[in-house]
Amino acid sequence: MAEGLLRAAARLRDSLRPLRFSAPVTHVYHPLDYAWEAHAAYVRRFASGPRRVFFLGMNPGPFGMAQTGVPFGEVAAVRGWMGLDVPVSAPADQHPRRPVEGLDCRRSEVSGRRLWGWAAARFGAAPAFFRECFVVNYCPLLFVEASGRNRTPDKIPAAEMEPVTAACDAHLARVLECLQPEWVLGVGGFAEKRLAAVAPRAVPGVRVGTILHPSPASPAAN
Repeated sequence: MAEGLLRAAARLRDSLRPLRFSAPVTHVYHPLDYAWEAHAAYVRRFASGPRRVFFLGMNPGPFGMAQTGVPFGEVAAVRGWMGLDVPVSAPADQHPRRPVEGLDCRRSEVSGRRLWGWAAARFGAAPAFFRECFVVNYCPLLFVEASGRNRTPDKIPAAEMEPVTAACDAHLARVLECLQPEWVLGVGGFAEKRLAAVAPRAVPGVRVGTILHPSPASPAAN
């Protein structure tokens, strides 16, 4: 199961690598490249078989998956709760305000702290959560503007997102076919829309839902 998911992630990585994006995006981070070993450790440890509930995020945060290779990858949760401690190399072209420091990053990824904090409070130890659930990001790319600001995929021009969407939809379908969940939950509206478009074909009869994105930018989530 885990190796099948990693083969799918490698295909996604390779298909997105040559894509280019226009201003205001100046830097694109590919955690499935420079943090591949950390991502692989997450998948191998926690995706050993089918999962009842599947959570889908949108894309890496600058202090989450961009640092750790793990979706919503808050450093304390990845190292402490999940028990993953894998070195992460730096991308070749970094924005000076968004360095990749791996598990040495001192900034907290708030969305990840909230999501994994809920999982820890509800399930206790990480293996108990991952026996039933798994978490993946729809798009593995972090888009950074000249100012250092994160630009989310829904703000990228539609023409530039077409090949991204095609590759990410195909990857999402493959992941769902592997995991065969009963429930798929979008973390936020963007992810829910992609699940609604892809999941019923990949897993007939699956139930599609959503939870609020735990970003501090969301007043409702706060």
